[in-house]
Amino acid sequence: MVIQGKSVFSGIAIGRLSVYNKAENVVKRTKISDTEAEIKRFEDAREEAKKQLAGLYDKALKEVGEVNAAIFEVHQMMLEDLDYVESIENMIRNQEVNAEFAVANTGDNFSEMFASMDDDYMKERAADVKDISNRLVSVLQGAGVAGIHSDEPVILLADDLAPSETVQLDKSKVLSFVTRHGSTNSHTAILARTMNIPALIGVDYPEDIEGKMGIVDGFEGKIIIDPTMSLLEEYQQKKEKEDEKKRLLQELKGKENITLDGKKINLYANIGGVSDVASVLANDAGGIGLFRSEFLYLESETYPTEEEQFKAYRTVAENMAGKKVIIRTLDIGADKQVGYFNLDKEENPALGYRAIRICLDRTDIFKTQLRALYRASYYGNISIMFPMIISVSEVKQIKEIIKEVKAELDEAGVPYKDAEIGIMIETPAAVMVSEDLAKEVDFFSVGTNDLTQYTLAIDRQNPKLDNIYDSHHPAVLKMLQMIAENGHKHGCWVGICGELGADTTLTETFLKMGYDELSVSPSMILKVRDKIRNTDTNK
Repeated sequence: MVIQGKSVFSGIAIGRLSVYNKAENVVKRTKISDTEAEIKRFEDAREEAKKQLAGLYDKALKEVGEVNAAIFEVHQMMLEDLDYVESIENMIRNQEVNAEFAVANTGDNFSEMFASMDDDYMKERAADVKDISNRLVSVLQGAGVAGIHSDEPVILLADDLAPSETVQLDKSKVLSFVTRHGSTNSHTAILARTMNIPALIGVDYPEDIEGKMGIVDGFEGKIIIDPTMSLLEEYQQKKEKEDEKKRLLQELKGKENITLDGKKINLYANIGGVSDVASVLANDAGGIGLFRSEFLYLESETYPTEEEQFKAYRTVAENMAGKKVIIRTLDIGADKQVGYFNLDKEENPALGYRAIRICLDRTDIFKTQLRALYRASYYGNISIMFPMIISVSEVKQIKEIIKEVKAELDEAGVPYKDAEIGIMIETPAAVMVSEDLAKEVDFFSVGTNDLTQYTLAIDRQNPKLDNIYDSHHPAVLKMLQMIAENGHKHGCWVGICGELGADTTLTETFLKMGYDELSVSPSMILKVRDKIRNTDTNK
Protein backbone atom coordinates (compact mmCIF):
# COMPACT_ATOMS: atom_id res chain seq x y z
CA MET A 1 0.00 0.00 0.00
CA VAL A 2 1.34 3.44 -1.00
CA ILE A 3 -0.04 6.60 0.66
CA GLN A 4 0.92 10.02 -0.63
CA GLY A 5 1.61 12.89 1.74
CA LYS A 6 3.74 16.01 1.75
CA SER A 7 7.43 15.88 2.57
CA VAL A 8 8.77 18.34 5.14
CA PHE A 9 12.25 16.80 5.13
CA SER A 10 13.80 14.48 2.58
CA GLY A 11 15.54 11.16 3.11
CA ILE A 12 14.64 7.50 3.34
CA ALA A 13 13.62 5.56 6.45
CA ILE A 14 12.99 1.81 6.60
CA GLY A 15 11.57 0.15 9.70
CA ARG A 16 8.56 -0.97 11.69
CA LEU A 17 5.58 1.35 11.93
CA SER A 18 4.40 2.50 15.35
CA VAL A 19 1.42 4.72 16.11
CA TYR A 20 2.13 7.23 18.87
CA ASN A 21 0.36 6.15 22.03
CA LYS A 22 -1.57 9.00 23.61
CA ALA A 23 -2.23 6.75 26.63
CA GLU A 24 -5.99 7.24 26.59
CA ASN A 25 -7.34 5.13 29.42
CA VAL A 26 -10.76 3.50 29.73
CA VAL A 27 -11.77 3.67 33.39
CA LYS A 28 -14.55 1.53 34.88
CA ARG A 29 -16.12 1.92 38.32
CA THR A 30 -15.47 -1.10 40.54
CA LYS A 31 -16.66 -1.65 44.12
CA ILE A 32 -13.84 -2.62 46.48
CA SER A 33 -13.93 -4.00 50.02
CA ASP A 34 -10.50 -3.05 51.39
CA THR A 35 -10.43 0.74 51.10
CA GLU A 36 -7.13 1.18 52.96
CA ALA A 37 -5.39 -1.23 50.58
CA GLU A 38 -6.84 0.76 47.68
CA ILE A 39 -5.56 4.02 49.15
CA LYS A 40 -2.13 2.36 49.43
CA ARG A 41 -2.35 1.52 45.69
CA PHE A 42 -3.11 5.17 44.99
CA GLU A 43 -0.20 6.40 47.15
CA ASP A 44 2.22 3.99 45.44
CA ALA A 45 1.00 5.19 42.03
CA ARG A 46 1.45 8.81 43.13
CA GLU A 47 5.08 8.14 44.12
CA GLU A 48 5.73 6.40 40.79
CA ALA A 49 4.17 9.32 38.88
CA LYS A 50 6.41 11.76 40.78
CA LYS A 51 9.46 9.70 39.83
CA GLN A 52 8.41 9.75 36.16
CA LEU A 53 7.93 13.53 36.25
CA ALA A 54 11.31 14.05 37.92
CA GLY A 55 12.92 12.01 35.14
CA LEU A 56 11.07 14.03 32.49
CA TYR A 57 12.18 17.28 34.15
CA ASP A 58 15.85 16.20 34.04
CA LYS A 59 15.50 15.10 30.39
CA ALA A 60 13.74 18.32 29.36
CA LEU A 61 16.31 20.43 31.23
CA LYS A 62 19.07 18.99 29.03
CA GLU A 63 17.07 19.11 25.79
CA VAL A 64 15.01 22.31 25.93
CA GLY A 65 16.23 24.28 28.93
CA GLU A 66 14.83 25.35 32.28
CA VAL A 67 11.90 27.39 30.97
CA ASN A 68 10.38 24.50 29.04
CA ALA A 69 11.21 21.89 31.70
CA ALA A 70 9.28 23.83 34.36
CA ILE A 71 5.94 22.25 33.37
CA PHE A 72 7.10 18.92 34.81
CA GLU A 73 7.93 20.64 38.12
CA VAL A 74 4.43 22.14 38.16
CA HIS A 75 2.94 18.68 37.66
CA GLN A 76 5.01 17.27 40.53
CA MET A 77 3.71 20.03 42.82
CA MET A 78 0.13 19.36 41.76
CA LEU A 79 0.52 15.73 42.83
CA GLU A 80 1.25 17.10 46.32
CA ASP A 81 -1.87 19.28 46.40
CA LEU A 82 -3.82 18.36 49.55
CA ASP A 83 -7.26 19.19 48.13
CA TYR A 84 -6.64 16.96 45.13
CA VAL A 85 -5.17 14.07 47.16
CA GLU A 86 -7.83 14.23 49.90
CA SER A 87 -10.64 14.32 47.34
CA ILE A 88 -9.37 11.06 45.80
CA GLU A 89 -8.84 9.36 49.16
CA ASN A 90 -12.26 10.44 50.48
CA MET A 91 -13.96 9.07 47.37
CA ILE A 92 -12.20 5.72 47.79
CA ARG A 93 -13.21 5.54 51.48
CA ASN A 94 -16.76 6.90 51.29
CA GLN A 95 -17.88 5.38 47.99
CA GLU A 96 -15.75 2.22 48.18
CA VAL A 97 -14.56 2.64 44.58
CA ASN A 98 -11.34 1.63 42.84
CA ALA A 99 -8.46 4.14 42.77
CA GLU A 100 -8.57 4.50 38.95
CA PHE A 101 -12.20 5.69 39.07
CA ALA A 102 -11.54 8.04 42.01
CA VAL A 103 -8.55 9.61 40.24
CA ALA A 104 -10.35 10.00 36.88
CA ASN A 105 -13.49 11.42 38.51
CA THR A 106 -11.55 13.85 40.70
CA GLY A 107 -9.44 14.89 37.71
CA ASP A 108 -12.60 15.69 35.69
CA ASN A 109 -14.15 17.62 38.60
CA PHE A 110 -11.04 19.71 39.31
CA SER A 111 -10.47 20.33 35.60
CA GLU A 112 -14.02 21.65 35.16
CA MET A 113 -13.63 23.79 38.27
CA PHE A 114 -10.41 25.40 36.99
CA ALA A 115 -11.82 25.88 33.47
CA SER A 116 -14.79 27.84 34.83
CA MET A 117 -12.65 30.34 36.78
CA ASP A 118 -12.20 33.95 35.65
CA ASP A 119 -8.49 34.00 36.39
CA ASP A 120 -6.53 33.08 33.23
CA TYR A 121 -3.72 31.39 35.14
CA MET A 122 -6.19 29.15 36.98
CA LYS A 123 -7.97 28.32 33.70
CA GLU A 124 -4.70 27.03 32.31
CA ARG A 125 -4.38 24.59 35.24
CA ALA A 126 -7.40 22.64 33.91
CA ALA A 127 -5.25 20.84 31.32
CA ASP A 128 -2.54 20.17 33.92
CA VAL A 129 -5.00 18.42 36.27
CA LYS A 130 -6.20 16.23 33.39
CA ASP A 131 -2.61 15.43 32.50
CA ILE A 132 -1.53 14.33 35.97
CA SER A 133 -4.78 12.37 36.44
CA ASN A 134 -4.19 10.51 33.16
CA ARG A 135 -0.64 9.75 34.28
CA LEU A 136 -1.87 8.35 37.61
CA VAL A 137 -4.50 6.20 35.91
CA SER A 138 -1.88 4.88 33.48
CA VAL A 139 0.38 3.90 36.38
CA LEU A 140 -2.52 2.24 38.26
CA GLN A 141 -3.48 0.28 35.15
CA GLY A 142 0.11 -0.64 34.40
CA ALA A 143 -0.26 0.93 30.97
CA GLY A 144 2.82 3.13 31.18
CA VAL A 145 2.82 6.63 29.72
CA ALA A 146 2.36 8.09 26.29
CA GLY A 147 5.21 7.51 23.90
CA ILE A 148 7.00 4.81 21.94
CA HIS A 149 6.60 1.29 23.25
CA SER A 150 9.22 -0.52 21.20
CA ASP A 151 12.73 -1.78 21.80
CA GLU A 152 13.82 -0.91 18.25
CA PRO A 153 13.81 2.38 16.32
CA VAL A 154 10.49 2.95 14.51
CA ILE A 155 8.73 5.08 11.95
CA LEU A 156 6.46 7.09 14.25
CA LEU A 157 2.93 7.93 13.10
CA ALA A 158 0.60 10.39 14.85
CA ASP A 159 -2.29 12.76 14.21
CA ASP A 160 0.19 15.47 15.18
CA LEU A 161 2.71 15.99 17.97
CA ALA A 162 2.69 18.92 20.38
CA PRO A 163 5.99 20.36 21.63
CA SER A 164 5.32 18.92 25.11
CA GLU A 165 4.95 15.46 23.55
CA THR A 166 8.14 15.61 21.52
CA VAL A 167 10.07 16.49 24.69
CA GLN A 168 9.11 13.10 26.13
CA LEU A 169 10.14 11.07 23.08
CA ASP A 170 13.23 8.89 23.11
CA LYS A 171 14.62 10.41 19.92
CA SER A 172 17.09 7.55 19.44
CA LYS A 173 14.05 5.39 18.65
CA VAL A 174 12.61 7.63 15.90
CA LEU A 175 13.56 6.88 12.28
CA SER A 176 10.96 9.20 10.76
CA PHE A 177 7.87 11.28 11.62
CA VAL A 178 4.60 10.77 9.70
CA THR A 179 1.57 12.82 10.72
CA ARG A 180 -2.01 13.24 9.51
CA HIS A 181 -2.02 16.95 10.28
CA GLY A 182 0.56 19.68 10.79
CA SER A 183 2.33 22.00 8.41
CA THR A 184 5.80 22.50 6.96
CA ASN A 185 6.43 24.87 9.86
CA SER A 186 4.99 22.70 12.64
CA HIS A 187 7.12 21.78 15.63
CA THR A 188 7.34 18.20 14.34
CA ALA A 189 8.65 19.38 10.97
CA ILE A 190 11.25 21.62 12.59
CA LEU A 191 12.31 18.77 14.89
CA ALA A 192 12.67 16.40 11.91
CA ARG A 193 14.90 18.89 10.09
CA THR A 194 17.00 19.37 13.21
CA MET A 195 17.31 15.59 13.71
CA ASN A 196 18.06 15.11 10.00
CA ILE A 197 15.37 12.45 9.51
CA PRO A 198 12.65 12.22 6.83
CA ALA A 199 9.19 13.48 7.73
CA LEU A 200 5.79 13.57 6.03
CA ILE A 201 2.61 15.47 6.85
CA GLY A 202 -0.92 15.08 5.46
CA VAL A 203 -0.76 11.26 5.44
CA ASP A 204 -4.15 9.62 5.95
CA TYR A 205 -2.81 6.30 7.22
CA PRO A 206 -5.09 3.38 8.25
CA GLU A 207 -5.53 2.37 11.90
CA ASP A 208 -4.38 -1.26 11.66
CA ILE A 209 -0.70 -0.73 10.85
CA GLU A 210 1.04 -1.13 14.20
CA GLY A 211 4.15 -3.26 13.81
CA LYS A 212 3.99 -3.54 10.02
CA MET A 213 7.08 -2.90 7.90
CA GLY A 214 7.19 0.49 6.20
CA ILE A 215 9.29 2.75 4.00
CA VAL A 216 9.18 6.55 4.18
CA ASP A 217 10.33 8.24 0.98
CA GLY A 218 10.93 11.85 1.96
CA PHE A 219 12.01 12.72 -1.59
CA GLU A 220 8.67 11.78 -3.17
CA GLY A 221 6.54 12.44 -0.07
CA LYS A 222 5.09 8.96 0.30
CA ILE A 223 4.93 6.07 2.74
CA ILE A 224 4.90 2.45 1.59
CA ILE A 225 3.21 -0.04 3.93
CA ASP A 226 4.06 -3.77 3.73
CA PRO A 227 6.52 -3.36 0.81
CA THR A 228 7.57 -6.38 -1.26
CA MET A 229 11.04 -7.85 -0.77
CA SER A 230 12.19 -6.44 -4.11
CA LEU A 231 10.97 -2.94 -3.14
CA LEU A 232 12.69 -3.23 0.24
CA GLU A 233 15.97 -4.14 -1.46
CA GLU A 234 15.59 -1.26 -3.94
CA TYR A 235 15.05 1.27 -1.14
CA GLN A 236 17.83 -0.20 0.97
CA GLN A 237 20.22 0.51 -1.92
CA LYS A 238 18.84 4.06 -2.24
CA LYS A 239 19.31 4.58 1.49
CA GLU A 240 22.91 3.33 1.35
CA LYS A 241 23.65 5.83 -1.45
CA GLU A 242 22.11 8.65 0.61
CA ASP A 243 24.12 7.62 3.68
CA GLU A 244 27.28 7.66 1.57
CA LYS A 245 26.47 11.20 0.35
CA LYS A 246 26.04 12.29 3.98
CA ARG A 247 29.37 10.68 4.88
CA LEU A 248 31.15 12.54 2.08
CA LEU A 249 29.58 15.81 3.22
CA GLN A 250 31.17 15.32 6.65
CA GLU A 251 34.53 15.90 4.96
CA LEU A 252 33.44 19.52 4.41
CA LYS A 253 33.55 20.28 8.13
CA GLY A 254 36.06 23.00 8.86
CA LYS A 255 36.09 24.16 5.22
CA GLU A 256 35.24 27.72 4.19
CA ASN A 257 31.98 28.75 2.51
CA ILE A 258 33.76 30.19 -0.50
CA THR A 259 32.85 29.99 -4.19
CA LEU A 260 35.19 28.91 -6.99
CA ASP A 261 35.69 32.59 -7.87
CA GLY A 262 36.53 33.55 -4.28
CA LYS A 263 33.24 34.95 -2.97
CA LYS A 264 32.69 34.22 0.76
CA ILE A 265 29.30 33.84 2.39
CA ASN A 266 28.24 33.34 6.00
CA LEU A 267 26.38 30.07 6.52
CA TYR A 268 24.34 30.01 9.72
CA ALA A 269 21.71 27.71 11.27
CA ASN A 270 18.04 28.12 12.27
CA ILE A 271 17.07 26.80 15.69
CA GLY A 272 13.98 26.58 17.89
CA GLY A 273 15.52 26.12 21.32
CA VAL A 274 18.58 25.70 23.51
CA SER A 275 18.83 21.96 22.81
CA ASP A 276 19.34 22.59 19.07
CA VAL A 277 22.75 24.20 19.67
CA ALA A 278 24.36 20.74 19.79
CA SER A 279 23.15 20.12 16.22
CA VAL A 280 24.41 23.55 15.12
CA LEU A 281 27.90 22.74 16.40
CA ALA A 282 27.83 19.16 15.11
CA ASN A 283 27.06 20.42 11.59
CA ASP A 284 29.74 23.13 11.72
CA ALA A 285 27.50 26.18 11.22
CA GLY A 286 29.26 29.54 11.38
CA GLY A 287 26.63 30.93 13.76
CA ILE A 288 22.90 31.03 14.42
CA GLY A 289 20.96 33.07 11.88
CA LEU A 290 17.54 32.55 13.45
CA PHE A 291 16.74 31.60 17.04
CA ARG A 292 12.93 31.34 17.10
CA SER A 293 12.39 32.74 20.60
CA GLU A 294 8.64 32.07 20.43
CA PHE A 295 9.31 28.43 21.31
CA LEU A 296 10.11 29.62 24.85
CA TYR A 297 6.51 30.85 24.92
CA LEU A 298 4.93 27.97 22.98
CA GLU A 299 6.40 25.36 25.32
CA SER A 300 5.56 27.25 28.51
CA GLU A 301 2.32 27.29 30.50
CA THR A 302 2.56 31.01 31.22
CA TYR A 303 4.67 34.02 30.19
CA PRO A 304 8.39 33.15 30.53
CA THR A 305 9.97 35.48 33.07
CA GLU A 306 12.88 37.78 32.29
CA GLU A 307 15.18 35.49 34.28
CA GLU A 308 14.02 32.34 32.45
CA GLN A 309 14.55 34.00 29.07
CA PHE A 310 17.91 35.45 30.09
CA LYS A 311 19.19 31.99 31.08
CA ALA A 312 18.09 30.49 27.73
CA TYR A 313 19.66 33.28 25.63
CA ARG A 314 22.84 33.34 27.72
CA THR A 315 23.25 29.55 27.44
CA VAL A 316 23.03 29.70 23.63
CA ALA A 317 25.40 32.69 23.42
CA GLU A 318 27.99 31.03 25.67
CA ASN A 319 27.76 27.67 23.89
CA MET A 320 28.35 29.39 20.54
CA ALA A 321 31.60 30.83 21.97
CA GLY A 322 31.65 34.20 20.23
CA LYS A 323 29.94 33.12 16.99
CA LYS A 324 27.02 35.27 15.90
CA VAL A 325 23.62 34.42 17.45
CA ILE A 326 20.66 36.23 15.87
CA ILE A 327 17.61 36.02 18.12
CA ARG A 328 14.23 36.88 16.64
CA THR A 329 11.87 38.54 19.09
CA LEU A 330 8.49 37.02 19.86
CA ASP A 331 6.66 35.89 16.71
CA ILE A 332 3.33 34.71 18.13
CA GLY A 333 0.05 34.76 16.20
CA ALA A 334 -1.18 33.33 12.88
CA ASP A 335 -0.30 29.59 12.97
CA LYS A 336 1.53 29.93 16.34
CA GLN A 337 -1.13 30.34 19.01
CA VAL A 338 -0.53 30.47 22.77
CA GLY A 339 -3.55 30.10 25.05
CA TYR A 340 -2.38 32.40 27.84
CA PHE A 341 -1.99 35.33 25.40
CA ASN A 342 -5.80 35.30 25.11
CA LEU A 343 -5.73 36.37 21.47
CA ASP A 344 -9.11 36.89 19.85
CA LYS A 345 -10.23 34.54 17.09
CA GLU A 346 -9.55 36.24 13.75
CA GLU A 347 -11.01 35.69 10.31
CA ASN A 348 -7.56 35.89 8.76
CA PRO A 349 -4.87 35.52 11.46
CA ALA A 350 -1.97 35.53 8.96
CA LEU A 351 -2.92 39.17 8.28
CA GLY A 352 -3.84 39.91 11.86
CA TYR A 353 -2.62 40.67 15.34
CA ARG A 354 0.77 38.97 15.41
CA ALA A 355 4.52 39.28 15.94
CA ILE A 356 5.79 42.88 16.28
CA ARG A 357 2.20 44.16 16.31
CA ILE A 358 1.59 42.38 19.61
CA CYS A 359 4.95 43.52 21.01
CA LEU A 360 4.42 47.20 20.19
CA ASP A 361 0.92 47.00 21.67
CA ARG A 362 1.82 44.98 24.79
CA THR A 363 5.10 46.64 25.64
CA ASP A 364 5.36 44.96 29.06
CA ILE A 365 5.89 41.60 27.31
CA PHE A 366 8.25 43.18 24.77
CA LYS A 367 10.39 45.01 27.33
CA THR A 368 10.73 41.86 29.43
CA GLN A 369 12.16 40.04 26.41
CA LEU A 370 14.41 42.94 25.41
CA ARG A 371 15.85 43.20 28.93
CA ALA A 372 16.63 39.48 28.87
CA LEU A 373 18.22 39.79 25.41
CA TYR A 374 20.44 42.76 26.31
CA ARG A 375 21.49 41.14 29.58
CA ALA A 376 22.46 38.00 27.66
CA SER A 377 24.34 40.05 25.04
CA TYR A 378 27.09 40.60 27.61
CA TYR A 379 27.96 36.88 27.43
CA GLY A 380 28.34 36.44 23.69
CA ASN A 381 27.80 37.81 20.20
CA ILE A 382 24.03 38.41 20.14
CA SER A 383 22.12 40.29 17.44
CA ILE A 384 18.40 41.09 17.77
CA MET A 385 15.95 40.75 14.90
CA PHE A 386 12.35 41.98 14.70
CA PRO A 387 9.68 40.17 12.64
CA MET A 388 6.78 41.35 10.45
CA ILE A 389 8.00 44.92 9.92
CA ILE A 390 6.00 47.00 7.43
CA SER A 391 7.18 50.56 8.08
CA VAL A 392 9.99 52.85 9.21
CA SER A 393 7.76 54.18 12.01
CA GLU A 394 7.67 50.69 13.60
CA VAL A 395 11.46 50.53 13.62
CA LYS A 396 11.64 53.96 15.23
CA GLN A 397 9.17 52.84 17.91
CA ILE A 398 11.31 49.77 18.59
CA LYS A 399 14.43 51.92 18.93
CA GLU A 400 12.70 54.15 21.47
CA ILE A 401 11.71 51.13 23.55
CA ILE A 402 15.29 49.83 23.33
CA LYS A 403 16.50 53.19 24.71
CA GLU A 404 14.12 52.80 27.66
CA VAL A 405 15.36 49.25 28.31
CA LYS A 406 19.00 50.32 28.19
CA ALA A 407 18.28 53.20 30.58
CA GLU A 408 16.66 50.75 33.03
CA LEU A 409 19.67 48.42 32.83
CA ASP A 410 22.08 51.33 33.27
CA GLU A 411 20.20 52.53 36.34
CA ALA A 412 20.29 49.02 37.83
CA GLY A 413 24.01 48.67 37.01
CA VAL A 414 23.40 45.62 34.80
CA PRO A 415 26.11 45.07 32.14
CA TYR A 416 25.17 44.60 28.47
CA LYS A 417 26.61 45.07 24.99
CA ASP A 418 25.30 47.16 22.12
CA ALA A 419 23.76 44.40 20.02
CA GLU A 420 23.34 44.68 16.26
CA ILE A 421 19.67 45.17 15.38
CA GLY A 422 18.00 43.92 12.22
CA ILE A 423 14.59 43.25 10.77
CA MET A 424 12.92 40.44 8.91
CA ILE A 425 11.78 41.39 5.44
CA GLU A 426 8.70 39.23 4.93
CA THR A 427 6.04 41.59 3.59
CA PRO A 428 5.83 43.29 0.19
CA ALA A 429 5.50 46.59 2.10
CA ALA A 430 8.90 46.08 3.72
CA VAL A 431 10.41 45.27 0.32
CA MET A 432 9.06 48.44 -1.25
CA VAL A 433 10.44 50.67 1.56
CA SER A 434 13.59 48.59 2.12
CA GLU A 435 15.89 51.46 1.07
CA ASP A 436 14.45 53.62 3.86
CA LEU A 437 14.50 50.73 6.34
CA ALA A 438 18.17 50.09 5.58
CA LYS A 439 19.04 53.52 6.99
CA GLU A 440 17.63 52.47 10.38
CA VAL A 441 19.10 48.99 10.99
CA ASP A 442 22.29 46.94 10.72
CA PHE A 443 20.95 44.02 8.71
CA PHE A 444 18.05 42.46 6.83
CA SER A 445 17.06 38.80 7.00
CA VAL A 446 14.44 37.65 4.50
CA GLY A 447 11.67 35.36 5.76
CA THR A 448 10.93 33.76 2.40
CA ASN A 449 8.03 31.63 3.69
CA ASP A 450 5.86 34.62 4.60
CA LEU A 451 7.21 36.81 1.79
CA THR A 452 6.04 34.19 -0.73
CA GLN A 453 2.69 33.85 1.04
CA TYR A 454 1.96 37.57 1.06
CA THR A 455 3.31 38.23 -2.43
CA LEU A 456 1.24 35.48 -4.05
CA ALA A 457 -1.81 35.94 -1.78
CA ILE A 458 -1.64 32.24 -0.92
CA ASP A 459 -2.15 30.85 2.59
CA ARG A 460 0.86 28.58 3.06
CA GLN A 461 -1.08 26.53 5.64
CA ASN A 462 -3.74 25.61 3.07
CA PRO A 463 -2.87 22.22 1.48
CA LYS A 464 -5.34 22.85 -1.39
CA LEU A 465 -3.04 25.60 -2.64
CA ASP A 466 0.22 23.65 -2.45
CA ASN A 467 0.30 23.19 -6.23
CA ILE A 468 0.37 26.95 -6.87
CA TYR A 469 2.50 28.02 -3.88
CA ASP A 470 5.67 28.84 -5.82
CA SER A 471 8.62 30.31 -3.93
CA HIS A 472 10.48 30.46 -7.28
CA HIS A 473 7.86 32.83 -8.71
CA PRO A 474 9.48 35.68 -10.70
CA ALA A 475 7.80 38.25 -8.41
CA VAL A 476 9.42 36.68 -5.34
CA LEU A 477 12.85 36.55 -7.00
CA LYS A 478 12.59 40.18 -8.16
CA MET A 479 11.78 41.22 -4.59
CA LEU A 480 14.79 39.29 -3.29
CA GLN A 481 17.01 41.16 -5.75
CA MET A 482 15.54 44.50 -4.68
CA ILE A 483 16.10 43.72 -0.97
CA ALA A 484 19.79 42.89 -1.53
CA GLU A 485 20.42 46.01 -3.61
CA ASN A 486 18.61 48.40 -1.24
CA GLY A 487 20.24 46.93 1.85
CA HIS A 488 23.73 47.30 0.45
CA LYS A 489 23.10 50.91 -0.63
CA HIS A 490 23.09 51.95 3.02
CA GLY A 491 25.57 49.54 4.56
CA CYS A 492 23.15 46.80 5.64
CA TRP A 493 24.30 43.21 5.27
CA VAL A 494 21.54 40.97 3.90
CA GLY A 495 20.65 37.36 4.53
CA ILE A 496 17.93 34.76 4.01
CA CYS A 497 16.55 32.72 6.92
CA GLY A 498 13.42 31.24 5.31
CA GLU A 499 13.15 27.73 3.89
CA LEU A 500 14.30 29.00 0.49
CA GLY A 501 17.79 29.52 1.90
CA ALA A 502 18.31 25.75 1.87
CA ASP A 503 17.09 25.36 -1.73
CA THR A 504 20.36 24.53 -3.49
CA THR A 505 18.77 25.11 -6.91
CA LEU A 506 18.76 28.82 -5.98
CA THR A 507 22.09 29.07 -4.10
CA GLU A 508 23.92 30.41 -7.14
CA THR A 509 21.11 32.91 -7.78
CA PHE A 510 21.34 34.24 -4.21
CA LEU A 511 25.11 34.59 -4.46
CA LYS A 512 24.81 36.52 -7.72
CA MET A 513 22.16 38.76 -6.13
CA GLY A 514 24.75 39.66 -3.51
CA TYR A 515 23.40 37.95 -0.38
CA ASP A 516 25.94 37.91 2.44
CA GLU A 517 24.38 35.16 4.55
CA LEU A 518 22.15 32.10 4.35
CA SER A 519 20.60 30.54 7.45
CA VAL A 520 19.23 27.00 7.14
CA SER A 521 18.32 23.97 9.26
CA PRO A 522 21.46 22.56 10.92
CA SER A 523 21.17 19.35 8.89
CA MET A 524 21.39 21.36 5.63
CA ILE A 525 24.60 23.28 6.46
CA LEU A 526 27.05 20.90 4.78
CA LYS A 527 24.83 20.36 1.73
CA VAL A 528 24.59 24.12 1.12
CA ARG A 529 28.34 24.50 1.80
CA ASP A 530 29.03 21.90 -0.87
CA LYS A 531 26.88 23.86 -3.35
CA ILE A 532 28.61 27.15 -2.50
CA ARG A 533 32.08 25.64 -2.96
CA ASN A 534 31.10 24.30 -6.39
CA THR A 535 29.59 27.55 -7.66
CA ASP A 536 31.25 30.13 -9.91
CA THR A 537 29.31 33.42 -9.73
CA ASN A 538 31.19 34.84 -12.73
CA LYS A 539 29.67 32.35 -15.15
